[in-house]
Amino acid sequence: MNDFYLYRKAWRFDGAPHEEPQLEKKQCQALLRQGGLMVRNTYDFDYPQKTSFWNLIKDQFGGLEELSGNTRNRVKKSLETLDFQLIDFDLVQKSGYPILKATFEDYAVVDRPMNHQVFEDYLKHCQSKDYEYWGVFDRTNGQFIGFCANRLWPEAVEYGVIGILPEYKRNKTFPYYGLFYSMNRYYLEEKQLRYITDGSRSITHHSNIQEFLVEKFNFRKSYCKIKVYYKWWMRIAVTLLYPFRKIIPIPQVKALLNMESMTT
Repeated sequence: MNDFYLYRKAWRFDGAPHEEPQLEKKQCQALLRQGGLMVRNTYDFDYPQKTSFWNLIKDQFGGLEELSGNTRNRVKKSLETLDFQLIDFDLVQKSGYPILKATFEDYAVVDRPMNHQVFEDYLKHCQSKDYEYWGVFDRTNGQFIGFCANRLWPEAVEYGVIGILPEYKRNKTFPYYGLFYSMNRYYLEEKQLRYITDGSRSITHHSNIQEFLVEKFNFRKSYCKIKVYYKWWMRIAVTLLYPFRKIIPIPQVKALLNMESMTT
């Protein structure tokens, strides 16, 4: 049970997705006695049948040849105009906040705040785990214009928070294309990890990044099962609100009810 941590009032597994076990009810109750409102348990990684929940993964790297002609051209353009490299934590700490704040403000759906305290709390979380960081730089002037924080495990890596100045999304330098191609090559070809994950199915739809990775870089849905255990009064609230999930306007409540609709 030490492998679970409390995040936004929900207990979640802290290891690689393929290592998460199915919890028994008494184990979930033990976690809830320590705090939080719910336990999210995803298990049966890479389940052979289609389910309502999944981790988005990539477990093979085919170079430029695996990409469509349009994606290949954008990757090449990005690599010509921008530089992608591993960077030190200090650079993210010193210069990452305005980049991430601008990124969050550009999301289609804002489901959480982004202020300096939230940023500092996230960095503390990263420092307590095994993370490494990628930087994006403008080749013309050396400007630091983006970064990605990735969680490492012995066999896998999870792409975490990405911040890229919004103006670079629109000036035809295609920073996301170059960043993902560079990281995919590094982790799958050079480091020979078992897989990359971009996390589990989104319940907030605050960005289109997962659809982008499937369409452009051949990520796939690794199906799994999900169960959510609630504190007794939270279960009552979810049950009462669930029939109205499509019309509730509050993003956090809507996300919770979306997740409930995906449970097995």
